[in-house]
Amino acid sequence: MILYPAIDLKDGQAVRLLRGEMEKATVFNDDPAAQAAAFVDAGCEWLHLVDLNGAFAGEPVNAAAVEAILARCKLPAQLGGGIRDMATIERWLSKGLARVILGTVAVENPDLVREAAHAFPGQVAVGIDARGGKVATRGWAEETDLDATDLARSFEDAGVAAVIYTDINRDGAMQGPNIEATVALAQAVSIPVIASGGVASLQDLTALRDTRVIDGAISGRALYDGALDLQEALRALRD
Repeated sequence: MILYPAIDLKDGQAVRLLRGEMEKATVFNDDPAAQAAAFVDAGCEWLHLVDLNGAFAGEPVNAAAVEAILARCKLPAQLGGGIRDMATIERWLSKGLARVILGTVAVENPDLVREAAHAFPGQVAVGIDARGGKVATRGWAEETDLDATDLARSFEDAGVAAVIYTDINRDGAMQGPNIEATVALAQAVSIPVIASGGVASLQDLTALRDTRVIDGAISGRALYDGALDLQEALRALRD
């Protein structure tokens, strides 16, 4: 299982939100590229980047910060937030991103996901963010009646590289991931599933690993707060 250290970008800074609320942002680093380099130095294999402003604006906002990270760190990185048309997908992949994450458009324009996954095999993931099992879009500000599992199943034949499942109520709350819901989703589809939201300890990570159906986990606040040691976590996952 791959551990993805998260760098959430707001106004050019690395922050963490509580349950997706922009007004509850904690700034952890004024230099996101330096933060990314620290994660790389600790031995991570991937980086997970989110343009929070972009998720609300519907277009990239923190592009300069993302590009600085890509220039400084040569590990593969995936990015979500404000990526809602083919031109933006093509632009980000041409700049060196390994994978784009499509969230809102997976609900509003699923044909774009299929088109992108066909055009860029292995480089398109679907981000499914949910409260109580129901999908939320546009920076988690708009809730739908769409079931998260149904949405994932709808892309079963699309060729997407992964589904990133976030339990919004767990995100940034340091209360542990929603393992039951994530496992249920992973068992419902053949697409690799990455867990996000609430990973707060080494025990959380090993519990996800031991399900044997989850391919990756994203952690942010726990790494910044020191509740989770990145090097120790990576050793545990390798062992």
